[in-house]
Amino acid sequence: MAEPKNILVYKEEGRYAGWPANHGAWAWGNELVVGFAVGDYLFKPEGPSVDSTKPYEICQARSMDGGETWTIEQPRAIHGYVGIGSTLSRLQEPLGFGQPGFALMFKFANQHTGPSRFYVSNDCCRTWCGPYKFLVEGFDHIVARTDYVIRGPRECIMFGSMAKSNRLEGRAFCARTTDGGLTWSLLSTIGPEPEGYLIMPSTISLGGDRLLTVLRHKDPNTEGSIDVYDSDDAGATWRFLGEAAPNIGAGNPPSLLALRDGRLCLTYGYRARPYGIRARISSDQGASWSEEIILRDDALAEDLGYVRSFRRCDGSIVTVYYFNGPQHHDRTIQATIWTY
Repeated sequence: MAEPKNILVYKEEGRYAGWPANHGAWAWGNELVVGFAVGDYLFKPEGPSVDSTKPYEICQARSMDGGETWTIEQPRAIHGYVGIGSTLSRLQEPLGFGQPGFALMFKFANQHTGPSRFYVSNDCCRTWCGPYKFLVEGFDHIVARTDYVIRGPRECIMFGSMAKSNRLEGRAFCARTTDGGLTWSLLSTIGPEPEGYLIMPSTISLGGDRLLTVLRHKDPNTEGSIDVYDSDDAGATWRFLGEAAPNIGAGNPPSLLALRDGRLCLTYGYRARPYGIRARISSDQGASWSEEIILRDDALAEDLGYVRSFRRCDGSIVTVYYFNGPQHHDRTIQATIWTY
């Protein structure tokens, strides 16, 4: 493995940048786009050190050279978490999922109760339309983030989180549209209802009707893990394959990527000492995983991660995440370019 190359994507004094996995990542060759939120830094001894009483700004970073350099954009149509709900409209015309430059972004207004919405771009995330209501018939309290698999011009399966029986976020599900996003129906929940949470899927197609998803899992009084499930029937049912990454500290969402040679790459934040960003590789479609690959272990605190990873045209991997250090008040978006 060559020495990983770390790149600063976004940093602003007094500001907290975080959570790429809550927004989305899209790629067209070496043109990469990743979303993230920016708020005011406010120290907290536990949890994110951000002033949650104020709205967040939604930003996106774009690279035209495979992650070497980045520009920061503020898409006008994308709203923060505060004040989104009853004003959402319904999508009126079906989407064409196979169009060049097409992208979907799913977002939630409240982490436990929703509501959720989605945005659409047809020009590689330069402009967005929406927000549109995201509804799954018979279900509420949906917490949607961006994870989807396109299966045809009008068919798409999205993967998200919803409330458990106690009305708190904690279950993963998948929903399908066959009419270009006008309506969505529940395909299935993924895994049993956990005591804690099993959420934030990252999913790829393995061809045909086979899907593989990895999820953030944590139960009370345990360390977090990344769990693996597969489906042979396009998401109707799921089988637990095991833990890809056990004992990763306080828990962090995964990013799953297919490499050019058929191997799979899993990246995630590591919220135990030494805090940092790690990866694992599978050569058997998720049945087993390599030992941990430490991309970096120089963070000061566990408030990091929420990675999204890309595959460059040359086969290298670009992993984007939020990070802290060398100062305690630093909350930046950074990227690591690496090969394995």
